[in-house]
Amino acid sequence: MAVGPSLRQLHAHKAIHNGGMAGAVSKTDQVLECLENGDTELANALADDLLQYWENRIIGHADAEEEGFYREIVKGNAYMQETITKLTRDHDLLRIIVADIHQLRQSEGLSPEVLHKLQSLIVVNEIHSRDEERLLF
Repeated sequence: MAVGPSLRQLHAHKAIHNGGMAGAVSKTDQVLECLENGDTELANALADDLLQYWENRIIGHADAEEEGFYREIVKGNAYMQETITKLTRDHDLLRIIVADIHQLRQSEGLSPEVLHKLQSLIVVNEIHSRDEERLLF
């Protein structure tokens, strides 16, 4: 798959990460605020939107990286395979956490464990983005 220029340039790639993270944090805060205000119906609707955001925006970006950008890096620099494997594992962790949240919400609703996992997505993505920017550019 051809890689677009925004994935290859640090400033553009960092802007993608920052924009994605800002949206995830804002949407997570909205869920928490609704729960604090006792509006569980709206909190659940916002949680649905938040998970869709993680799947489409953040994990969608991860998929694009893996399908093109990461392959391009390894093709030109075989010594980068271990780094790419580690960064791909970060993406896998995001996918696993999102799947866990979906499953937990079916049985527990917006439980404390679900809220904890929503926060963990932010932490994992923050560390991943910083490492990716440092190691690949």
